[in-house]
Amino acid sequence: MTRVSVDRLCLQFPVYHAENRTLKRSMAHAVASRTGQRVGSVLVEDARQRVTVDVLKEISFSLRSGERLGLVGGNGAGKTTLLRALAGIYEPVSGRVCVRGEIGTLLDTQLGMNMELTGAENVRLRCLFHGVGQAETRAILQNVSDFAELGDFLALPVKTYSSGMLVRLAFGLATAITPDVLFMDEWILAGDITFLAKARKRIEALVQKSDVLVMSSHQPEIIRQWCTRLIWLDKGQIRMDGPTDVVLDAYLQG
Repeated sequence: MTRVSVDRLCLQFPVYHAENRTLKRSMAHAVASRTGQRVGSVLVEDARQRVTVDVLKEISFSLRSGERLGLVGGNGAGKTTLLRALAGIYEPVSGRVCVRGEIGTLLDTQLGMNMELTGAENVRLRCLFHGVGQAETRAILQNVSDFAELGDFLALPVKTYSSGMLVRLAFGLATAITPDVLFMDEWILAGDITFLAKARKRIEALVQKSDVLVMSSHQPEIIRQWCTRLIWLDKGQIRMDGPTDVVLDAYLQG
């Protein structure tokens, strides 16, 4: 069964406050120097005459049940942008993205989080979104509480949390409900040693339970362990797609 299908996906970001040619030219040089592309091939105008930057270009691939896809590439290659497009956060300019099944995301600590609500309220709200019953919701709340070790802070608004507390809550909540398709960015693999040791076991169990995984990481050991296939992104395009060891060795050597 095909879980994820991407057909000629293209994505552009508008560059605001670029009304005059001098600023457009400056922006073009800045983007070109960062991405290594030619000036003139980066900035274009869309149908609404906005200056835009090509971020993803003609991306096509499909994933079937059981596949574990890793995304590699340098900073600015388009890995996080592709994950967000797959999760439905970014709408394609052209092309098509189709994901079948329940989606889980580990992309941003604040993604899907209402900062005005308490930690416990955010857990209940997420359970409600996933159609979880009251008994299971109580179990998930206890599960998140035990993992995040936030204690009485679960009864306080999330906006009062430190960045570390927010990461623990977001991670605990995102991994308490097993999705069919999991999209994960590398931020979740960063943190203090104590958190990482605890989180690694939890995420490994989630990866094993999920039907399809798409993750971005700069850590070769994680990629080799968790992924069965890699896509190497370069300047918003697929440079290589194939078995993990083959693509990763080429990427590390290139």
